[in-house]
Amino acid sequence: MGIGLTHYLILSVILFGLGMFAIITRKNAIMVLMGLELVLNSANINFIAFAKYGGMNIEGHVAAIFVIILAAAEAAVALAIVLNIYQNYKHVNVDEIDRMKE
Repeated sequence: MGIGLTHYLILSVILFGLGMFAIITRKNAIMVLMGLELVLNSANINFIAFAKYGGMNIEGHVAAIFVIILAAAEAAVALAIVLNIYQNYKHVNVDEIDRMKE
């Protein structure tokens, strides 16, 4: 018995669940970003799995590369924002950042 589409989908669901759990429950902005990266990686696993087993040929790989590029850009911008927040407030708790509106 080899590894099939179901195995990839189960792995993707586990990663997506862990990522959503991290996004919802964490107060630290860095941990929220790590959860977002887990969610994006679960989408990449789905793209690659469906490209392999769904007969999409190379389109799934191109979509996964696009998501990786998007995640790298998101991480760079988000880390710049987090550094700016830390510089102003000396913490990165997302619950207390709503004072930035003022």
